[in-house]
Amino acid sequence: MGALKTQELTINMGPQHPSTHGVLRIELVTDGEICVKAIPHIGYLHRCFEKHAENIDYMGVMPFVDRMDYVASMNNDIAYAMAVEKLLGVEIPKRAEYIRVIMAELNRIASHLLAVGTYGLDIGTFTPFMWAFRDREKILDIFEMASGARLLYNYLWIGGVWMDLTPGIEEKIKEFCDYFSPCIDELDTILSYNQIFINRTKNVGVIPLETAISYGLTGPNLRGSGKKWDLRKNEPYGIYPELEFDIPIGTGEMGTVGACWDRYMVRIREMRESLKLTKQALKQMPEGPIRAKMQRVRPLAGEAYVKIENPRGELGFYIVSDGSIKPYRVKGKSPCFTSISCLDEICQGAMIADVVAVIGSLDIVLGEVDR
Repeated sequence: MGALKTQELTINMGPQHPSTHGVLRIELVTDGEICVKAIPHIGYLHRCFEKHAENIDYMGVMPFVDRMDYVASMNNDIAYAMAVEKLLGVEIPKRAEYIRVIMAELNRIASHLLAVGTYGLDIGTFTPFMWAFRDREKILDIFEMASGARLLYNYLWIGGVWMDLTPGIEEKIKEFCDYFSPCIDELDTILSYNQIFINRTKNVGVIPLETAISYGLTGPNLRGSGKKWDLRKNEPYGIYPELEFDIPIGTGEMGTVGACWDRYMVRIREMRESLKLTKQALKQMPEGPIRAKMQRVRPLAGEAYVKIENPRGELGFYIVSDGSIKPYRVKGKSPCFTSISCLDEICQGAMIADVVAVIGSLDIVLGEVDR
């Protein structure tokens, strides 16, 4: 009688799978229930963004930028607009800067709500998902008042913003800020400090700080590993130096520093900071023009690189101008691409169920990974 033999099994998770948070295929090599290797396969959502950008005028690129991280379109627009403004040497009006911050921070909250709500669903709870989407809808109502759209806004333009805040929108934003603060406490009660959720996320998917830095992680995924790094503070832009806020980091409050729970909790705490920023910006916002006086966007030959703090990390745009009305080259630097690149290293030795928890904790958007 021959000796009993075992072998590794290769299985696919995705690309059409709810836990992959988009069209991502993960090739899992398993030994029983243990993950030996997790190889991400991307490209299912590739739309040739950078090539498109070389064939459209500068302003025409903006709707394509919206569609990269389609959960944080307002933030994307700011990064691209600032890169073109740097090429042009244009300074935008103060009121426009404040409107940009208000929209960016509201979009950060909306993005994090989607992240933590769907993460709860991944782990096996349903109510927090419904609560998060209920509150996110209120932000989308505000964006609809501002731009007429609920997902892809094309509201923040080169030189400022498309139009001034519509009548009644400031009151609506204030109402939301007052309403939402207790809602974060409720999320903490039902999800963040739920013992089942903690057991599923502490000591799971640990990213040591050295690993996070070596892979170039940014945003909540880097801060979850304990690094206090946020471009709004460390390399400030816009009117962020005039506003007060803190940078939440992972502390190992539940288990090991850099685990799934830390990355999740950084996003929860960032929503509180975004509320503070929104309230301050509303209070300090001056009257005045909302767009710089410009002719057709046609920068001189040159190059510019601008990066900002998006909900998922540092989003950068490198633009080369040859003096024409179209960019010679546009390159987007994606924080989600670097996040997904470390998946294999942090999943080795994890249970298959824990791979689901790890993917959700990284909070990737495939539209930005593939572009």
